[in-house]
Amino acid sequence: MRPFEKKAAISAESLWLIMDDLEKELGPLDDLEDDNDSSDDHSSIGTKKSKLPLVNPICEETLKETGFHQSMRACLEQIRDAMLHHRWQEAAEYMPCYSQMLEDTSHSTAQQSKELFWRISTEILHHHPNSRLEDYNNIYERMKHSGVKHYLMICLEHSFYLMLNGHIEDAKHQLSVAESWRHGKESAAQYQRTKLIQAYRSLLDYIIWCDKKFTHSKTDYHDAGDNQDMHSYFRQASVNLKEILKNPGVWDPFILSYVEMLEFYEDHDEALKVLNDYAYDNTFPPNPNAHVYLYQYLKRHNTTDKKLMKALKVLHVLVPSHELMLEYSSLLLQSEKKSDLQKALGVILEMLDFACWRGNVDVWKRLKAIIQKLQLQEDWKDVVSEKMAARKDWWPALHFTRFHASQDSEENPELKEVKASLTKILCPDLTLKYSAGQKTIVD
Repeated sequence: MRPFEKKAAISAESLWLIMDDLEKELGPLDDLEDDNDSSDDHSSIGTKKSKLPLVNPICEETLKETGFHQSMRACLEQIRDAMLHHRWQEAAEYMPCYSQMLEDTSHSTAQQSKELFWRISTEILHHHPNSRLEDYNNIYERMKHSGVKHYLMICLEHSFYLMLNGHIEDAKHQLSVAESWRHGKESAAQYQRTKLIQAYRSLLDYIIWCDKKFTHSKTDYHDAGDNQDMHSYFRQASVNLKEILKNPGVWDPFILSYVEMLEFYEDHDEALKVLNDYAYDNTFPPNPNAHVYLYQYLKRHNTTDKKLMKALKVLHVLVPSHELMLEYSSLLLQSEKKSDLQKALGVILEMLDFACWRGNVDVWKRLKAIIQKLQLQEDWKDVVSEKMAARKDWWPALHFTRFHASQDSEENPELKEVKASLTKILCPDLTLKYSAGQKTIVD
């Protein structure tokens, strides 16, 4: 294995997934026998085969294995042991031997062995200190031509690696080749993967477009040819990015890329349509980010408060603890409608239902401001009481204990002052140690 300059960050989870596959591959072949075996050992009434692993099951041999298969299993055991102990050089040295499995067609799990070889090889390369781009390219190209089952996914993974290492044009070439690849009758899975590849190829067109836009903005002289070249990448990217909304799913980075380009060319109607479709199309899975993107776009273009509140209203239903709820409460607070003020109270109280906002002084200040405005109404006590009815049993333990008073006094005296002024309003029937000696905002 040879050195490479940038190592990809690989999670421990991926290694353990490979270990699971190794266990299956190394497990005894007898496990593949028909469950309807009529032997005496299996026909006893009340006898059930244990699901617990046997002691060192990977060392079992079966009569069905040839000497070649036994050698490959022994080799795979050595690779697994080396990987588990992070001896990446040793694992790499065994791989040329295990690669002989790629030529074996007699094994009942030949396709599984090929996928395992692919996963193990890339995992070793990710961790080996002397890996380089050429090693990855060799592995990916070899796996693409070892069988067609995983061709599209291998191309996609190959392009990801090239992309992460800055080879954008090479990554795009990989996806362009995969995009035009066909094998036999197109299955539903193959169709979905092709659409995914088209989407990522368009994302790479967007990245190239961004580079050209950056270069264009840094030069005083603007050539018409450069503008045309840049616009060409926009057209290439937009073709498939626009098609994404015809396929329900979570497409955040693709939608954002498309909207950014539309904004650059001042096609605001199309950008708004894309964001609205992404947020409100019922065939798509619920996605809080879709409403965040719509709100941010509307805010950038100075849309009315009514439209801003509409975008945040759905987000509030999906994620009541979202940080944008502070802005939502501000918009409701500024409204002249009595009902909106009560909604603002509910929004802030729901934020404070989550411990992550417990020590945020801005949220508590907003609650205080809402209550102060609410007190101009005659029925304000009833409104607060109604909102706190379901919280009175557990809110004091979440916010108003002696420990919280001590902690807030030490870490954030301003927070302590705001909270203490609200205790008698939020929990009028309770004696809270948090508010001892503090004045409330009620005259």
